[in-house]
Amino acid sequence: MQAPTLGQSLRRVDGRQKVTGQARYAAEHAVPGCVHGVLVTSTIATGRISHLDTQAAARAPGVLAIVSHLNSPRVPGYETPQPDERVEGQQLRVFFDAAIHYNNQPVALAIATTLEQAQHAAALVRVAYEQAGSQTDITKNLAHAYTPKRSENYARGQPQAYKTAPVQIAHEYQTPMQVHHPMEMHAAIAEWQGNSLTVWNKTQAPTLAQQDLMKLWALPKEAVRVHSPFVGGAFGGASRIWPPEMVAILGAKVVGRPVKVLNERGHEFNMVGYRPRGVQRVALGAQPDGTLVGVSHQVFGATSRYEQFTERTLHPTKSGYRCPNAELTYQLVPLDLSTPCWTRGPGETTGSFALESAMDELAYALKMDPLALRLQNFAEVDPNGDRPWSTNYLRECYERGAAKFGWNQRKPAPAATRQGDWLVGQGMAMGIYKAVRAKASARARRLPDGTLVVQSATADVGPGTATVMTQIAADAFGIAPEKVRFELGDAALPPAPGQFGSHTVASVGAAVHAACTALRQQLADNPAAPAEVVREAPEVPEKGEQSSKSFAAHFVEVRVHAHTGEVRVARVVSAIDAGRILNPKTAQSQVYGAITWGLGLALMEDAVLDHRYGRITNADLANYHVPVQADIPPTIDVLFIDKPDPYLDPMGAKGLGEIGIVGFCAAIANAVYHATGKRVRELPITPDKLL
Repeated sequence: MQAPTLGQSLRRVDGRQKVTGQARYAAEHAVPGCVHGVLVTSTIATGRISHLDTQAAARAPGVLAIVSHLNSPRVPGYETPQPDERVEGQQLRVFFDAAIHYNNQPVALAIATTLEQAQHAAALVRVAYEQAGSQTDITKNLAHAYTPKRSENYARGQPQAYKTAPVQIAHEYQTPMQVHHPMEMHAAIAEWQGNSLTVWNKTQAPTLAQQDLMKLWALPKEAVRVHSPFVGGAFGGASRIWPPEMVAILGAKVVGRPVKVLNERGHEFNMVGYRPRGVQRVALGAQPDGTLVGVSHQVFGATSRYEQFTERTLHPTKSGYRCPNAELTYQLVPLDLSTPCWTRGPGETTGSFALESAMDELAYALKMDPLALRLQNFAEVDPNGDRPWSTNYLRECYERGAAKFGWNQRKPAPAATRQGDWLVGQGMAMGIYKAVRAKASARARRLPDGTLVVQSATADVGPGTATVMTQIAADAFGIAPEKVRFELGDAALPPAPGQFGSHTVASVGAAVHAACTALRQQLADNPAAPAEVVREAPEVPEKGEQSSKSFAAHFVEVRVHAHTGEVRVARVVSAIDAGRILNPKTAQSQVYGAITWGLGLALMEDAVLDHRYGRITNADLANYHVPVQADIPPTIDVLFIDKPDPYLDPMGAKGLGEIGIVGFCAAIANAVYHATGKRVRELPITPDKLL
């Protein structure tokens, strides 16, 4: 009998391909006859192109075409836009007309035989504009906020009930514009063969990308192929069709050859999604023993003028704590920027910063331990609908995390601990994130040599999806994982949801389990039966009979230099309830990544806008600061509760990808306050805010 592989730290099945360079990313596929396209982008935020001079560029050596709104092919979906299930409004129509909607918008594509020739031609394109007034500062445009069509507003009990409580706090919190910045920049190679389109692109969702391209080009499913076998990081940024992919497709149609477009690093800013800047106002009221009476949470999120991008900023407040009265509102502020998009832990990450900072402030107002306050308001059922939890081991997260961290040795008073020139502080926060299952399908086929091939059109942006699916398949079929080959990243495979929202293991894993279990039974009943089955696993929606969430308790120690205000995260303990952990090695890496992201958001990352032009001034990795190895704390302890939740899937897993960052920024901010006695309510926490 084959020993089970689920729960074992199996090495990444694609690790050798990646470290030896065999893995092919979007811009690396060898497509015969492929030529190169280089973008020219706008230098204003709003207005119109008054004159576009491409003559010198068109005469440059090797140039095949300069594509712009003057000669771009017609896109059927631009004329009759289809409703999008993810974003309300009209997507940016690349090269559709002379209108400029944001700074860094593509205005032309230079196509040439070599990359260097295309770069030279792009530099020769001259653009004149009729500039209009623009607004890119959310803080100065709150008066123009509106309730989006997909409203996130929520209420229970009495409005403004927090004002009746004997202890109250009310503050405003701000989070910055954050850019995804994966190692692999957005890229695509597009090829037309008659009316059939093939795209090698960077996507977290091959099936969704195929569906979007079908709508845009009015093509049947069999006429659109999407290949994305390897993705060099994404974090939500590769969750839809962006301008680089569209210009490659348009360019290929113009020149009749495959066209490759690879973003420059500067193009990654304000073109292919970002975490929007946000303003939040949180008010809490409690009894002297810490029991919450009421909560008010008001959110203002930035969006483009042409689309309504909404995110789940209020969800931690809806479900995080037992509180009878809640008044939660969500409004959008339209700005002259491109549309934001999902960014790791979208909404919940920023919402939890405000909520968990406010809970810390309430604890100090009550003269109560921050952990004790959270335990006092532990939600025995989901307050959003009073539904039972599928499982909830948050209490164990608190207990195990606090014990490992040594929370009971913490001195309660702020600025009470100093080691030389360094002020030492300790803070904590809670994290909560949805755990759902989307509809997915998988094919299992046994080859004559005994190899089990399993296929699904999912993606692997780095967390180890191919590895975990191999383990699920091996256990379900009863063979060694070395005999399993998991294939993904191709829209021609059985449809699957995108790899985002922490639902890939539950969704695609359930389909893989179903297919492999069915094939095993089929062959056991009749060895001569066809050695292939396809199975679909239905969705388990968020509003089901039970509420399924992942939980976390983060404990952080910081050191703040008394004279310079420099903040160093010294150690971290994150205790995670994400159901059964299918691969501890890849799971731990996921949380390490979340902690790194959270550290960047809390202390460093900030896309700084020059509001005169709507242009990001630090549009490179030299000036947009992200954590490097020297910034990572020397001690990170990740504790998994590792108890199965059978509600979502037969493996007992809940979502893991996002929960490690939800609440983590607040834990850092709370630790900084404990170290210094200074409360920073606007991220990132830079030295100037502490001096």
